[in-house]
Formats: sequence, structure tokens, C-alpha cells
Amino acid sequence: MAHTGTGFFDRKGHFYKTAREATVSDLAALLGQIGEGESLAPGIAYMLLERRAEIERLFGEHDAMLEEEAAMKAARGAETRDNIAKLPSRPAH
Repeated sequence: MAHTGTGFFDRKGHFYKTAREATVSDLAALLGQIGEGESLAPGIAYMLLERRAEIERLFGEHDAMLEEEAAMKAARGAETRDNIAKLPSRPAH
């Protein structure tokens, strides 16, 4: 007897029974070939998905550090501009 089912497709159009399998396939494709012989990308993709919350937290912290770094550079640049006197331009000979 026929029955219905649910499936998921990765970005290449391959069918998977679970969303996790389809997402791991997409992550592995994004990572590309890692290592010699059979790629380590599928295993790494699985670990990325499993540790998603920690990874997202790390990226959030990274973004905050980048913003702080940019603010410090901008403040240093403003201090430097205040200490530099602009000389009058001389005509070219």
C-alpha cells in the first residue's frame, strides 16, 4: 500500500530522510575536500551542526571584539590627527 513521507533536499538536490542529513551535506559541500583520500568534511560538518550553539556564541564574541578593535583604532586615529600640524602646501617647481 502506498503511503506519504517527508524528505529533505540539500542544495544540490539530493534527497535525505532528515533535515540533519541534508544540512550536513550542505555544510560538507561548503567545506570542500579536507584531507587526503576520503574527505573529512562530512565529519567536520556533523560536528559543526552538533556544536552550533557554542560556535554561534564564539562568532558573537568575535564580532564584539572586532567592533571594539575598530573603535580603538578610530580613537587612536583621532588622537594622531590632533597631534599633527598641517604644513602649507608649496608650489611645484
